[in-house]
Amino acid sequence: MTLLTGRQYMYVISAFFAALLAASSGSAADLRIGLRSDPDALDPATGGSVAGRVVFSALCDKLIDTTPEGKYRPQLATGWAWSSDNLSLTLKLRDHVLFQDGTPMDADAVKVNLERYRTAPISKRKAELKPVKSVEVVDPLTIKVNLTAPYAPLLSVLTDRAGMILSPAALAKAGDDIGSHPVCAGPFEFVERLAQDHILLKRFDKYWNKDAIFVDTVNYRIIPDDAVRLLSLRSGDLDLIERLSPTDIGTVKGDENLKVIDGLSTAFDLIAFNLNHGPDSNNPAGKDVRVRRAFELAIDRDALNQVVYDGLFVPGNQAEAVGTTFYDNSHPVPARDVAKAKALLEEAGIPHPSFTLGVSNSPVLGQLVQMIQAMVAEAGFDMKIVTLEASTLAANSDDGKFQATVSIWSGRPDPDGNISPWDACDGFLNRGQYCSPDLDKVLAEARQTTNDEERKKLYAQAVGIYLTDVPQVILYHYKSIWAARSNVDGFVPNPDGLIRLQGVKKS
Repeated sequence: MTLLTGRQYMYVISAFFAALLAASSGSAADLRIGLRSDPDALDPATGGSVAGRVVFSALCDKLIDTTPEGKYRPQLATGWAWSSDNLSLTLKLRDHVLFQDGTPMDADAVKVNLERYRTAPISKRKAELKPVKSVEVVDPLTIKVNLTAPYAPLLSVLTDRAGMILSPAALAKAGDDIGSHPVCAGPFEFVERLAQDHILLKRFDKYWNKDAIFVDTVNYRIIPDDAVRLLSLRSGDLDLIERLSPTDIGTVKGDENLKVIDGLSTAFDLIAFNLNHGPDSNNPAGKDVRVRRAFELAIDRDALNQVVYDGLFVPGNQAEAVGTTFYDNSHPVPARDVAKAKALLEEAGIPHPSFTLGVSNSPVLGQLVQMIQAMVAEAGFDMKIVTLEASTLAANSDDGKFQATVSIWSGRPDPDGNISPWDACDGFLNRGQYCSPDLDKVLAEARQTTNDEERKKLYAQAVGIYLTDVPQVILYHYKSIWAARSNVDGFVPNPDGLIRLQGVKKS
């Protein structure tokens, strides 16, 4: 018999009443997906959460998508080509595409969105599109993006939020409040949202690829507790859940009504430090790199992976996973060395540094940070854990109200997208305000060539810089694990960890 905590009991009761209120919750036409955290604003210009990207994958098609193998493939754009000098990218757009308000998706609409992403004061996409000089409408179905310098990561950028195209009519009407009712060109349209509870979408009947959509509604239910999310799946209140805990794989495989779906992932977890963002940066870890190096040396990544994740993840210290194209073998994952960690703290004159580590209220992450707390205590650290709801943790981090925080990055197909958001001086996730002109220079050079051998050399330099400065400690790269009811078919995992609903059926 499974005993529930008070928090878990609350979520079970909430899920029970949500099921009672859903008129056709068991219908094959309705898909219920359990998310670990509540998304932030459903506006591609301002969004920054993993959960938001999951919901966006149903709401908003992008100019370019990626395949399960991590390659680029057409979506709203049917094709693209670089100019001979790599200073412009021309995209041919799909014809007869409508937004969910019935207005046409064309080159003018793409221009409106790209200009908003690169210039709007609220936009977090500005850094990603900084090299864009202008956006030119060639004809109703052709758009040309002109650059100030060659920018190899642009294709990757357009596979994410900066490639999502919203209705200009809806933008004109809602302005900065578009996130409360987004209108895109994806397979499902927005119906309602109740914060910390659910997001409901319905099928868009005029979707350009409607023959690939087999469910009528999608209900994303916010259930942070991994155990309760699994209980809801086993009871039939959910059809699919994200981020199944590795320790629960055996339970799912032992239930004939469930199945495990897994795949390779570009995602990784890291601990980011506040180096220069407000008064909370005034702590030993924020102000002395020797303390941060000691912290990393006090951690045993292999032990964390074995105990918390049943050995399924890949311990790592870089933005690219061990063994992949842009991983730098000259900077291998450091082994735990408590004696060296203590020596660094003595050298810094801070033998017992104290700081707080923020983490979202997930039992798995709770176990992770408790292990880290015990590990670093052996080196002399007095690390206190602060547990917050995921969106609160993110908001506090954006405002500099943290000393260190556990974060997840879902990963991108281009290495620039795995380093620049966190470590470039203007990176939109650089919450601790780390800034290295040398690193920015190397990243800029790497963006200007499409030659992988040249890029590998440059990213090796970048690795050397950020591993020396330690603005964050990367822990491991994920293996994406979902669980579904046995009557859910057609879900194909992608390395970005998103739930693409094209082809998904529920019998």
